[in-house]
Amino acid sequence: MEVNISLVPEWGQQLIKLGTASNDNLNNFFVITVSMIVFLMQCGFAFLEAGAVRSKNTTNILLKNLLDSSVAGLSYWALGYAFAFGDGTGFIGGSGFFGTFPEADLSKWFFQMVFAATAATIVSGGVAERCEFVAYLTYSIVLTAFCYPVITRWAWHSNVSDGHPSNVGWLIDGVSVIPGAAYHDFAGSGVVHVCGGVAALCGAVLLGPRIGKYDSQGRAVAIPGHSVPLAALGGFILMFGFFAFNGGSQFSISNEGDGVVVARAVVNTIISGSAAGVTTILLHRMFSATKRNCIRHSTWSLLSTINGVLGGMVAICAGANMMHMWGAFITGFISALVYYFGSMLVERIGIDDPLDAVAVHGLCGTWGLVAAPLFIIDGILLSGSRKSAEVLAMNLIGWLAIVIWTAAICLPMFGLLKLCKMLRVEEDIEMKGLDIPKHAEPAYPSEAWGDGWGEFLKATSTGLEKHNMSDSGSSIHVTGSSSEATSSSGDKTPQELSYVHHGNGAFQMEVETK
Repeated sequence: MEVNISLVPEWGQQLIKLGTASNDNLNNFFVITVSMIVFLMQCGFAFLEAGAVRSKNTTNILLKNLLDSSVAGLSYWALGYAFAFGDGTGFIGGSGFFGTFPEADLSKWFFQMVFAATAATIVSGGVAERCEFVAYLTYSIVLTAFCYPVITRWAWHSNVSDGHPSNVGWLIDGVSVIPGAAYHDFAGSGVVHVCGGVAALCGAVLLGPRIGKYDSQGRAVAIPGHSVPLAALGGFILMFGFFAFNGGSQFSISNEGDGVVVARAVVNTIISGSAAGVTTILLHRMFSATKRNCIRHSTWSLLSTINGVLGGMVAICAGANMMHMWGAFITGFISALVYYFGSMLVERIGIDDPLDAVAVHGLCGTWGLVAAPLFIIDGILLSGSRKSAEVLAMNLIGWLAIVIWTAAICLPMFGLLKLCKMLRVEEDIEMKGLDIPKHAEPAYPSEAWGDGWGEFLKATSTGLEKHNMSDSGSSIHVTGSSSEATSSSGDKTPQELSYVHHGNGAFQMEVETK
C-alpha cells in the first residue's frame, strides 16, 4: 500500500525519511558484507587450483588467481558495470564508464564485480599448467570488461530495482521472446557458471592437453596434483563462500520477506551441495574400481567429492530462492550425476580440464537452469502451469544465448592468441614448470626446505671410500675418506671428511686435505 506523503504531518514525514535512510544503510551493509565473503572465494579457488596442479606450477596458478580480482576490479570499474547496468538498451548499457554512476550504486558495483571475478577465475582452472601469462591477462580482461557484463545485462538488469530510466534486459523482460515469461536465474547458474564453463571449454580445446595427459593409444593418464590438503582447504572456503554467493543475491535484507528468502537460499545451498557430495563419493566408489593382484579395489575419493559438492552448489544457484528443500535435494542428487559422468565424457573426448571446470560449472550450471523451473514453488512439478513451462523455455533460450555469446567471443580470442603463438608456453617450459622461468619464484625453493642432512648427502654423493659411524649419546659422528676432491686451486686432492650430527639438525663438518 502506497502512502501519499503530502498528507502526513511534517514529523511523520521525517520519520518516514529516517526509516527509508535506515533501510538503505542496512541493505548497503548487507550487500557489502556478503560481497566480501564472495571475494574470499578467490582464496578458495587459489588453494583448490594450487593443490590440483603440480608443484612446479604452483606460483603461476596462485598469481593468476590473485590477479583475477585486480583485473576484474579495474575492468569492471572502467567498462563492465556500464555495459551491465548503465542506461542503454535491453542488450547492452552505455553509461557509467569509469565509475561515473551514482554513489547509491557503489555496493551493487562491488557485489557485481566479485561475481565477474568469479566467472574469470573459473577459466584459469581449465587452462592450468600450460597457458601463457599474456593469454591469461587477455581473457581475464575480455571476460570481466565485456563478455560477462553483457550477459548480466540480459538477465539481471531491471529499471524496477535500480530506478534508472533504461530498458530492462531482454531475458528478464521476455517480451521479445515469450510475452510475460522471464528468465529465472537467481544467483547465476547460467550467468556466472555457464559463462565461465564455456570460456574454460574454449580455452582448453584450443590449448590442447598437457604433455603426458594422453598416451600413444589416446588413453587418458592421471596427472595428480601436488597437495590434497591445499585442494581440500580451497574446497571448504568455496563452500563457505557459496552461502553468501546465493544468499546475498537477494540484494536486500530490510524489506518484508527478505530474511526468509536469504535463509531459504542458504539452506537450499547446503542441502543441494550435501546431496551432491554424498552421491558423488558413492558414484566414485562404484565406478572407480581397479584391479590389483587379481582383486578389484574401489576407493573413496576426496577430490571428486569436493567437486561434487561444488557442482551441487552451482546447480542450486538458479532456483535457491524459491525451492522447497526436497527440490534442492533432487537438484543436488542429479547434479552429482551430471558432474561425474560429464567429467568422464570431457576427458574421454580428449579435452584436458585439470580442475573439471567444464563439468562443475558449465554442465552443472546448465542443469541448474533446467532444475529451477522444475522444482521452484510454482514450478512445473508442483503447478504444471503454462507459465512455469514458459519459464523453462526462457531458461533454455537464455542458456543457448549465453553459450553462443561466450563462445563467439572466446573462440576467436583464443584462436588469435594461438595464431600469434601467445596462447601456450613452450614445450620445455611446460615440462620443467612455469614457476621458475616465468616468475623466478618457485613455490617450494629447494634451499628453503630439508631435514638438515643436505650437506651430508651432498658430500657422500661424491663417493666416500670408507665411513665409520659411532653413536655417542646425543651426537652421531660420521667419518670417511674421498678418493679425490677439488681444491681451491682446481687440483684433485684426496680428502678426509668428518661429520658430527648433534641430533638437532646441526652439522659440524671437518675436511682434512692429505
